[in-house]
Amino acid sequence: MKKALFHPSYFGPVSLWVALSQTDQIIFENEDNYQKQTYRNRMYIYDANGKLNLNIPVKHSSALGLDTNGRQKYQDVQIENDFDWQVRHWRALQTSYQTSPFFEFYEDECYPLYEKKFKFLMDFNYRCMEFAAEAMQFDLEFAKTSEYILEPENVTDLRSLVSAKRKQSFQNEPYTQVFSEKLKFENDLSILDLLFNEGPNTLAYLQRQEL
Repeated sequence: MKKALFHPSYFGPVSLWVALSQTDQIIFENEDNYQKQTYRNRMYIYDANGKLNLNIPVKHSSALGLDTNGRQKYQDVQIENDFDWQVRHWRALQTSYQTSPFFEFYEDECYPLYEKKFKFLMDFNYRCMEFAAEAMQFDLEFAKTSEYILEPENVTDLRSLVSAKRKQSFQNEPYTQVFSEKLKFENDLSILDLLFNEGPNTLAYLQRQEL
């Protein structure tokens, strides 16, 4: 794809990175309203019991004293750091992937994301995606929108990839997952699942998939 529009996500699922890796000009939506049940504040990993959802708690607009009619810009959403969500998420990643081929290879670079406190969800998500891109040696150059455009022209609108509840048609090529011998292959998990299992092969894998 020549040019496409995306949402910054909590690392993002494999399907999102398939599209990113095959796009010449990446644009991130910076001006939309926040929506629940999306990859903005959740990701799915693979643990011993199967698919596991990890959610980042956020402060709702009412708690911040904002009169927004229930609406709040994504860029204004703050993380609820009174909960030890970073500790829980990092422990879940360690438990799930400590026996994967490449977890130790990326561990030292990934851990600081769960040590530093971020105020805004969008800032944290950009950093997560930058980590993933750096780890797979993908040159993540992008622009950001300066206004919200309901129906973009001359650009492929892939903002729907942020929805965790969208009808799933994408099926990625199976790869060896930590628990796939005991359980079934889990499709379209967080990019971290692919990265920790495939390591340096991640980018080549993404570029041969089809959405």
